[in-house]
Amino acid sequence: MDIQLKRGLLDVCVLASIKTQDSYGYQMIKDIKPYIEISESTLYPILRRLEAASLLTVRTAEHNGRLRKYYSITDAGRQRLEDFRTEWNELNSIYLYVTREV
Repeated sequence: MDIQLKRGLLDVCVLASIKTQDSYGYQMIKDIKPYIEISESTLYPILRRLEAASLLTVRTAEHNGRLRKYYSITDAGRQRLEDFRTEWNELNSIYLYVTREV
């Protein structure tokens, strides 16, 4: 798969993993892995990039005596997911064109 396409898909997968409730890194990896391969070394730069773009926020909370970072989606992040749905419809149309029987 094209690296830029996969990068964009991973970004929206991360946002989708927190669209209904806050989550932390390890849980996000578990949630996303059935759909697309992702590792910690891939996830954390994505989280920093999405935070810098104001698509998510991060807060620190104690869990079992340790600090854990929890991520939550912003309104801009929700808009990015909506934009992706629109883009996906266009990509699907292209896919149908490319794979059609002649």
